[in-house]
Amino acid sequence: MGEELKVIVFALGTEEYGIEVDKVRTIERLSPITRVPKTAAFIKGVINLRGVVVPVIDLRGRFNLTETVPTENSRIIVVAVADMEVGFIVDSANDVIDIDADAIDMPPEIVGGIKAKYLRGIARLGEGRLLIMLNLSEVLNKNEIIQLEQLEV
Repeated sequence: MGEELKVIVFALGTEEYGIEVDKVRTIERLSPITRVPKTAAFIKGVINLRGVVVPVIDLRGRFNLTETVPTENSRIIVVAVADMEVGFIVDSANDVIDIDADAIDMPPEIVGGIKAKYLRGIARLGEGRLLIMLNLSEVLNKNEIIQLEQLEV
């Protein structure tokens, strides 16, 4: 048995994804998002989260998946990336689970249309259930982080 990872499970469409709990600050219901001009289409804008301006990204748009209308189950998962907080819009945030680090395999080149560089790996959870683990440092590349930092000003 390897190291145990605590992971937040969330969904985009029918696929399940995971982010390590220690990178997640909070999970919030969708709130009004202030659009910021001249940003990438998947950067939806900013929210005021308890007095802190947090940039918000639609993960569906980031991964070139078909964007959908938010539902009652949609959530914003606020994560810490490169000393800043960023919100990810997801279809739902379902669970917190423990995963054995040994159960995480290297990702194939493309999973569900998402390039491997965005993925840390694929976790086998048993019963044929797979969890796509995100690589947060690649989901936001350095240029996008600089652009998001400018939104916080």
